[in-house]
Amino acid sequence: HVQLVESGGGSVQAGGSLRLSCGTSPIAISLYCMGWFRQAPGAEREGVATVNNLGEATYADSVKDRFTISKDNTKNTLYLQMNSLKPEDTARYYCAATTYGARCADLRHTDFGYWGQGTQVTVS
Repeated sequence: HVQLVESGGGSVQAGGSLRLSCGTSPIAISLYCMGWFRQAPGAEREGVATVNNLGEATYADSVKDRFTISKDNTKNTLYLQMNSLKPEDTARYYCAATTYGARCADLRHTDFGYWGQGTQVTVS
């Protein structure tokens, strides 16, 4: 049973930073496309960033140059460093995994089969 557990969310002022973490078991994330998605109340779930098994990252235009996705394969942990946060970044952030590596750069939540419960990020 695949488990993804996010942590690191919270409340921050605009311009601040947060680092999200996603612990995984029992998968080896080096073999998966991993991603961060977010969903604000009343909005569709949207892709924030993904990283494929080769370590190649893709970002949504709205977060480019502000967010950085990374992973530690030895710890099976995914990260999202979020800098220069804006109020519009407020959402629940989800970690996700998929074996469909060829579509990793599409940032489509429908391609991902494994999900965490999410962590809330509030920017004021």
